[in-house]
Amino acid sequence: MMFKKLSFILLTILMLISCSPSAKKSGDNKADKRDTVQVKNVDDRQYLVKVGDMAPDFEMILPEGEKVKLSDLRGKVVMLQFTASWCGVCRKEMPYIEKDIWQKHKDNPQFALYGIDREEPAEKIQVLRDATGVTYPIGMDPDASIFGLYAEKDAGITRNIIIDREGKIVMLTRLFEEEEFNEMVAVIDKMLEV
Repeated sequence: MMFKKLSFILLTILMLISCSPSAKKSGDNKADKRDTVQVKNVDDRQYLVKVGDMAPDFEMILPEGEKVKLSDLRGKVVMLQFTASWCGVCRKEMPYIEKDIWQKHKDNPQFALYGIDREEPAEKIQVLRDATGVTYPIGMDPDASIFGLYAEKDAGITRNIIIDREGKIVMLTRLFEEEEFNEMVAVIDKMLEV
């Protein structure tokens, strides 16, 4: 029993480290200046927003040049997914988002799903889409300013934010846990019931 608890704790810490911005390496394979990881309480998700808050507004650009403004999506159920090519857990989760959420609801005009790629150019977004097989739109957050509206700037990614038709946050996730993911799918499905 003690071994299972210790294994779970170690696995959780490794997942947090792998999807924190400090795990990202610069082009010369040396860790960038954020290469120090401070693991807080594993229950601390480092969000700056909470369920019930109005989702902070932002505008982002898709690699194709189209602009998307969150407030323009009012009246729709919106899912935001913070991601990056260097995040292993993101790569694991994205095909599930594609299969269990995007493919099910992409033709519903009452639904919008946008990935938000943290601090990478358009070329990296395409590499990520190719590697994960996702077809949902992914916008750019080159300086993590959008991310910084929702979570502490140096917090890890693999985060999903579900927003209702009025613009309020109804669910926040962190990392990729099957039970929480299934709960998120059920929340989206229920919100889109006619």
